[in-house]
Amino acid sequence: MPALPVKLHPEALLEAKEARNWYAERSANAALRFISELDRAIEQVAQHPTRWPEHLHGTRRYLLRRFPYLLVYRVRNEVIEVIACQHGRRRPGYWRARVEE
Repeated sequence: MPALPVKLHPEALLEAKEARNWYAERSANAALRFISELDRAIEQVAQHPTRWPEHLHGTRRYLLRRFPYLLVYRVRNEVIEVIACQHGRRRPGYWRARVEE
């Protein structure tokens, strides 16, 4: 089965950039590893969107392996919509309004 196209919500993209910047302030290598892990997560979700568990508000979540972040996404009209790049310790569901858009 071919990979589905992936669309990142603008706020999810901003969250990913902020996380990368946070890691970059501490270590350029950590920032590169974070982006690499995030890219891998997006590729995995595009290839196997129903593989990861259901989450809140009709979404699914993919936990990054080496970083305390998760991708919150849904499949809609044969497109993967990444709703949030959420820090694991942030309050769950803060991104709920993005699903209703």
